[in-house]
Amino acid sequence: MANHFSALKRARQTEKRTVRNRNNRSRLRGALRELRESLAKGDKKSAEQVFRETVSALDKAIQKGVIHENTASRYKSRLRVRVNALK
Repeated sequence: MANHFSALKRARQTEKRTVRNRNNRSRLRGALRELRESLAKGDKKSAEQVFRETVSALDKAIQKGVIHENTASRYKSRLRVRVNALK
């Protein structure tokens, strides 16, 4: 356990950041899962709506530092191809 004041403060900060990062990561994963489920159903209209929300979640994840910008671009590209493939 931390004994110095500075180490105690760093421990507190780490706990707060861990919770915040976990929430951001969870929100992103939920959005991706929701889109994949929508794609599995095959409803193009709802998939388009969910895709827009997922892209927004990806952009927010970039801002929060959860994922790298190139990773988000790769996700967007692959998901867009799957949405466009729906009839």
